[in-house]
Amino acid sequence: MPYTQMMPKLSPTMETGTLVKWHKKEGDGIRAGELLFEVATDKATVEYNALDEGFLRKILIGEGEEAAVNQPVAILSATKEESLEGYVPEGVPPPEEKVEVVKEEAPAAKREALVAPTPAGGGGLVLPTFVPEPPLKEYEFRRAQELIEGRVLASPLARKLAQERGIDLFTVKGSGPNRRVMSRDLELGQPEAPAAFGRREEPQLAPGSYEEETPSLVKKIVGKRLQESKTFIPHFYVTQEINAEPLVLAHEQLKNHGIKVSFNDFIIRAAALALRQHPEINSGYHSVHNTLIRFKTIDICVAVSIDGGLITPIVRHADFKSLGEISVEVRSLAKRAREKKLEKQEYQGGSFTISNLGMYGITDMVAVINPPQAAILGVGGIQEKPVVKEGKVDAGKILSLTLSSDHRVIDGSEAAQFLKTLKSLLENPAILLVN
Repeated sequence: MPYTQMMPKLSPTMETGTLVKWHKKEGDGIRAGELLFEVATDKATVEYNALDEGFLRKILIGEGEEAAVNQPVAILSATKEESLEGYVPEGVPPPEEKVEVVKEEAPAAKREALVAPTPAGGGGLVLPTFVPEPPLKEYEFRRAQELIEGRVLASPLARKLAQERGIDLFTVKGSGPNRRVMSRDLELGQPEAPAAFGRREEPQLAPGSYEEETPSLVKKIVGKRLQESKTFIPHFYVTQEINAEPLVLAHEQLKNHGIKVSFNDFIIRAAALALRQHPEINSGYHSVHNTLIRFKTIDICVAVSIDGGLITPIVRHADFKSLGEISVEVRSLAKRAREKKLEKQEYQGGSFTISNLGMYGITDMVAVINPPQAAILGVGGIQEKPVVKEGKVDAGKILSLTLSSDHRVIDGSEAAQFLKTLKSLLENPAILLVN
């Protein structure tokens, strides 16, 4: 008898998956435990092995196509000869294709209300929609020089020759009537400055031209979760600047002796020790039960940028690991994250998140909370700034840390005390080298 292969739920937050590759083709036999296909989830690319023996009779979702959890992806049968006539695949039907209605001449900057109806047909959440302005159709490209040259008196011949020779008429002293620039005056003119008037090509696209692209599955899921986080979680932010000179010195000393440890490794180690002292920060919020979550272990998520989005692999029991162990583990996790080879236990869960954009040289970073966690630490780059030392202004190195907290779980004083402890640890990095 034919039976249906559904899209499996391969992570707790997975709602849809993209079928990356079929390892069997229609008509092939399948053994139990044999690799059947690979799916890109909101976290990673995961292999799926067949549960039973049989034959792959018909593929319903091709490679590169997306399907919801429990949506039919293939039809299988116990024998190769069984007829599929009249068989209707079980499971969730594919979602209906959305038809987008575009109104011509619609004022794009206008915010329209989008109501998401509930399954019962009642009212839903009112969300604003933002539509881009359409490209300008009636537009004539003019260079800055053309806009201002009208104020320069010049003969038609002088204008023509100036344009051909690339001469800025504003640099020419006219000798004609009313100081009109004549062709004979161009010899003393200065060439147009490339920085001022740019290159000579004419633009081919109308101002405001754009194209739309479908975000990756990872970016879709991350975007949805972060939108929900900012919408429903009462964020508040506390920022602390620290003296990073001791940290920079420790980093250089280790580097000079062939020990590869990043600044982020120091921060992870310090955060783990600070969370031990301030367990209220190592918490979360259960939105279904409306209860506080007090995590019993310190499992730090580290934000890693990958193709098509962001993922947060986890350093488990971070407070029990040395600086060197954290460094090795983070490099391994980041590498496998970019290769989409993380195992489930390496990205599911976590009690606290660190998002570091310091490698891009930014001053500071304010992050969005990763629910159900109650806090996330945003890390900026180490900046050279004037600081007061012994009553004198001197050059110093400053690192900015911003803790984003869920006010339902964490109070301002608790966040401030956590950052104070973190500051003390990072300004005395020798403590972080002790096992």
